[in-house]
Amino acid sequence: MCVLFAVALAASGGAAADGEQTRLRLVTIGRFASPLHLAPARGVRGRLWVVEQAGRIRMLVNGRPVRRPFLDIRARVLSGGEQGLLSVAFHPNYARNRRFFVNYTDTAGDTRVVEYRANRAGTHALPRARRQLLFVNQPYANHNGGQLVFGPDGALYVGMGDGGGAGDPGNRAQSPRSLLGKLVRIDVDRRGAPRRVVALGLRNPWRFSFDRQTSDLYVADVGQGAWEEIDYVPRSRLGALNNFGWDVYEGRDAFEQKQLSQGRLVQPIHVYGRDDGYSVTGGFVYRGRAIPELRGRYLFGDYGSGKIWSLRVERGSARDVRLEAIRVPERASFGEDLSGELYAVSLAGRVYRILAR
Repeated sequence: MCVLFAVALAASGGAAADGEQTRLRLVTIGRFASPLHLAPARGVRGRLWVVEQAGRIRMLVNGRPVRRPFLDIRARVLSGGEQGLLSVAFHPNYARNRRFFVNYTDTAGDTRVVEYRANRAGTHALPRARRQLLFVNQPYANHNGGQLVFGPDGALYVGMGDGGGAGDPGNRAQSPRSLLGKLVRIDVDRRGAPRRVVALGLRNPWRFSFDRQTSDLYVADVGQGAWEEIDYVPRSRLGALNNFGWDVYEGRDAFEQKQLSQGRLVQPIHVYGRDDGYSVTGGFVYRGRAIPELRGRYLFGDYGSGKIWSLRVERGSARDVRLEAIRVPERASFGEDLSGELYAVSLAGRVYRILAR
């Protein structure tokens, strides 16, 4: 993600394309300090967790921000630009075991994935109950990836950028000897279980998600200078080694004259160029009830332009790609609650719920 700290927030509604396109609106539900991510915990109703870039996590309880931080690790985090506390993911059995996981850049600028536990009431984390799962040296200050997601198999998936520097100068995204530019699977319930690379060829995956109904994987990968891309892997292909192509390809175009190192090439289902923005932000397939016409559509957007689009996947291809009539400049993430309703997180300081007008 390309993080620039200056832009105004705007929200507008209206649109009508093919027949019945629903008009969307944004409702502010909280203000935070440089929020980057929002996540729920399975089995815990009425609560959402908001990640602040500097190193704090705060809770929204029944739509209201809680003043006391749930977690505060600012002393451990190097924040600014594309670095900071980048995401949180809650164990599928969090309601019982209180385990959760964070991805951050440490004070040396390297990636750490760390497990914490919350107190029994779930009101705050226990700072001493920490266990490191992953450490990755970062050669540059950008392209850290940073997303954590529990997959349909109950494992934790970690999205890693290529380590930064224009054009992946170290060829890390295609190298089987590096975890940079990869999607990494970790079985958090087996201590000492080996990490497994399930995909390579990523430049900077800025948010990926599994469709809660089909378990298909959607990845938004930030482009170099020409194309932003959305990648799609059906559940049936998740067990294979997939290669998203960087830096042999940018989008669907050749970038360097060389061969893929390994794995099956996955071409993007959708790309857009610099006329529409410069830094893609991945979202979710909508499975909520508040906006029936949106069900089954994947929402994504652009950090720089604030634009939001949606598309539908049919037979492995993107169909009916459309621009939605809401904008969220500096949108760092989308979020999804336990009911499948969607949110937008702006680095400028607000968290919005997406609703029908």
